[in-house]
Amino acid sequence: MPVKKVLVVDDEPELLKAMRIRLASWGYAVLTAANGKEAVRLVKKEDPDAIILDIMMPEMDGIETLKRIRRFNKKVLVFMLTAYGDKERFEKTNKLGIAGFIHKGSEFENASEFVRVALKGQK
Repeated sequence: MPVKKVLVVDDEPELLKAMRIRLASWGYAVLTAANGKEAVRLVKKEDPDAIILDIMMPEMDGIETLKRIRRFNKKVLVFMLTAYGDKERFEKTNKLGIAGFIHKGSEFENASEFVRVALKGQK
């Protein structure tokens, strides 16, 4: 079975590094993007199996990034990464078809299970 590719998108370099190390240790091929524009380009080029996408980023936030990705890729699994519990943001992203939320304060323990379960069900 081929290795699943996961794209992590966040404007914080240290968080990207930590997520890349953690996801790679779980056996995933990890791509990273520091902003929404780079994420859209990588999704088109690399066709990842899942995306972990920060909601709050400068220039293009995670919601706009997801809208742009959904224009050409409706099937990729997307997990929104957030430090906030903003109900309005949750509602907007749910309408765009996300697989779940990962809270930044969780140290990402739940990220492994979310990604693993979601990718297992993916054809």
